Amino acid sequence: MLEIRWHSRAGQGAVTGAKGLADVVSRTGKHVQAFAFYGSAKRGAAMTAYNRVDDEVILNHEKFMHPDYVLVIDPGLTYTADITANEKDATKYIITTHLSKEELLESQPKLKGRDVYVVDCMQISLDTIGRAIPNTPMLGALMKVSGMFDLDYFQNAMKSVLAKFPQKIIDANMAAIENAYNSVK
Repeated sequence: MLEIRWHSRAGQGAVTGAKGLADVVSRTGKHVQAFAFYGSAKRGAAMTAYNRVDDEVILNHEKFMHPDYVLVIDPGLTYTADITANEKDATKYIITTHLSKEELLESQPKLKGRDVYVVDCMQISLDTIGRAIPNTPMLGALMKVSGMFDLDYFQNAMKSVLAKFPQKIIDANMAAIENAYNSVK
């Protein structure tokens, strides 16, 4: 079973990102879950979202997991949340930051020795979408790091997920996904 944990603040789109990923995955015939846990219902409060993906029916509905991927879309949570909780030896971390990987590891020593990738999803979302909603750039970075889907397939599937929005917003999100896919280090 593939498990993904998102660390975010309410309003940054982690729940929407997790649900969008679940929608894309479900089209392949796999079983998938997307859910969230809010500590507070206020915009800006720290929260987590989760995905599980498996070929078999998923009977586990607990929030506790040993994630294969940890997606941190709010840079500050790298320092204030326990993003390494219940990690596996092979857990991969994709962290939104303007810092280089070396600068991030120097500023957060507990990430040293872990499989860490960095991408500035905040800046990418500002540049492409016009707002600091880093969920779709993070999905682009996840596609690159995980190899779950190739970029073209994922973008086409996400166009269907975003079909209720005006074409301008869909195009901006496609640009954000591609930019993050190509920028993750």
